[in-house]
Amino acid sequence: APAGLPADARAALLLPAGNKGPALLAFRNYDAIYSYNAAESYALAIATLADRLRGGNGLVTAWPTDDPGLGRDERRQLQTLLLARRHDIGAADGMIGTASRRAIQVEQRRLGWADADGRAGQRILRALQSEPQAKVPATPTRFSLPTNYSAAQSPAIRSRSSVQQIKGVSSGQFQGLDAWLVETPQATAAISVFGGQLLSFVPKGQPDVMWLSPKRAALPAPIRGGSPVCWPYFGRQGQGDDVPAHGFVRTLPWELQQARRLDDGSIELTLAPPALDNLGLRLTMTVRVGRELRQQLVTENTGKAPATITQALHNYFRVGDASKVDVDGVDGLDYLDKFENYAQPRRQQGPWSLRDPRDPGRSDRIYTQAGGHYVLRDPVLKRRIDLRTEGSRSLVAWNPGAEGAAKMADVGDGWRDYVCLEAANAGPDVVTVAPGGRHVLLQILSSAPL
Repeated sequence: APAGLPADARAALLLPAGNKGPALLAFRNYDAIYSYNAAESYALAIATLADRLRGGNGLVTAWPTDDPGLGRDERRQLQTLLLARRHDIGAADGMIGTASRRAIQVEQRRLGWADADGRAGQRILRALQSEPQAKVPATPTRFSLPTNYSAAQSPAIRSRSSVQQIKGVSSGQFQGLDAWLVETPQATAAISVFGGQLLSFVPKGQPDVMWLSPKRAALPAPIRGGSPVCWPYFGRQGQGDDVPAHGFVRTLPWELQQARRLDDGSIELTLAPPALDNLGLRLTMTVRVGRELRQQLVTENTGKAPATITQALHNYFRVGDASKVDVDGVDGLDYLDKFENYAQPRRQQGPWSLRDPRDPGRSDRIYTQAGGHYVLRDPVLKRRIDLRTEGSRSLVAWNPGAEGAAKMADVGDGWRDYVCLEAANAGPDVVTVAPGGRHVLLQILSSAPL
């Protein structure tokens, strides 16, 4: 270790230009710089400059010139090509992390390269661009109804007694629904026992982020509003009529497995639906309530064969008037339209809104290869809602409009009060989980005045 550091100090070896370029040993000072600006090039430049100012010699090995690096847009292009080849790297955000490097290594080996170093350079970008278009993603696994599905539909609150010892977590009711209630200095939230469904998230000093129908049907009908968990399939994609729409878990009672208070005052709950027979998949959800809400779905494949799933966190965001809302973050994305039977991809022009002249007053779209950060701007409630996602390749934007809502007893004229933006993997953006593997879908919700 360098002078002044213990011999067992934790370090990381960085090869930013691959195995032919400089090798840098990074310690905690690198982490401090990176935490300020999460860009590897920035952190390395500052750390190297600091070494030079202390009298160091700088880089000993020259930067390779046979494979130039990529700009931000090119890195996004490379990640899009990796996603099209079904590599689970999250969003095409231009940030090359461990998952992207591993995917690049897989592609380098497939191409027969001896130096499969995971470098995001011009060489791999050109190689993938020159190949024929990647094959259509796998068809979702067709699931059968679990043999214990009916028996699992019990209305009892499932909660381990130890979690009741956590200050700020209690069992109670929210608008007539059995729920776990969370209160922190920054926000409150309610999560339904039925479906493990987020019902409410209220940042301090703001209105509820979520909309919940005042006309909802009696249980066990699915709850209209909040954030239903659609898993292990979205809608009936790839499924027959012998299974319920939007998966198995939104109409089952969930169990609260753990609750803990974090150092910043936020509270994190770990929940799960009951184990389902003959499924081969296990789902766990964590919800962290603080200044923002972090909700994570973890899918584990406990079976012996790969499983291809679709999924969504089906957010109903409360708005002042759905017809006046705009959503940024989709400009230039391709989408499939349910009203066209998902037949022909179309390209989004500008923000999403219900004022789209091509199909005004309603929306049911799957935006594919989506970017993972969307901003809902509400001029009536004078606030913005930010939705950030990881492990989600699709965004579903839905509102039935006046005509469609009139046919829905639990919506009716309430269609103006919400907009659904769903963190999803749906349409062509399916996820294949290998035996023993796992997939994580994360969404982060926050709101602020406009």
